[in-house]
Amino acid sequence: MSELIWCKDLIKNYGSVPALNGINLTLESGKIVGLLGPNGSGKTTLIKLLNGLLTPSRGLITIDGKLIGPKTKEMVAYLPDNSYLNSWMTVRQIVAYFADFYADFRPEVAYEMLNRLGIAPDKKLKSLSKGNKEKVCLILVMSRNARLYILDEPIAGVDPAARDYVISTILNNYNPEATVLISTHLISEIEQVLDEVIFLKEGNIVLHKTMDEIRTEYGKSVDELFREVFKW
Repeated sequence: MSELIWCKDLIKNYGSVPALNGINLTLESGKIVGLLGPNGSGKTTLIKLLNGLLTPSRGLITIDGKLIGPKTKEMVAYLPDNSYLNSWMTVRQIVAYFADFYADFRPEVAYEMLNRLGIAPDKKLKSLSKGNKEKVCLILVMSRNARLYILDEPIAGVDPAARDYVISTILNNYNPEATVLISTHLISEIEQVLDEVIFLKEGNIVLHKTMDEIRTEYGKSVDELFREVFKW
């Protein structure tokens, strides 16, 4: 394993309002990492910085040793918390669009997952249920052979019965040399697949531990520890 994400004294301000307060962070490849914190903690800001959608106020951020830019955008597969796909397109058209746009996209993987879910490729996105739309978005992201997968609330829009499928899709289809960064409020649903967790609070990293360290040092589940750290 090697260093994939590196942040040094990373600061992001919105005018006079601080969002990230000089965070330092290193994440290795081959890990599934939970990015956890209450609303307003800085999770979305960090995600947007990694995607190149924002620029830092100060500090450095690199992916695979490269400053954020066109090269890093090619490495990152991003699932935002809101659908960004055109609802008038069929699933097949969207798969073809992704295949044209991303050199690392694997259409055969996408069709295999769609088939397992029983989602017909010739259905228009607007005709699908909200849960199936969320699944299509996840399938598209996980069908890329990326170095970094960033998933923002990947299970929030699906019913509890489908969450196991979503989690198995994440586990079975990402590049094992890559890192998966998952931001979610449904901690108990995903903690069994995590290797590490990061707690963000008011723009600061207040905890960054492996799952083994949490079990050894605290004797708690991640969900229990989260409730303790962020209790009001």
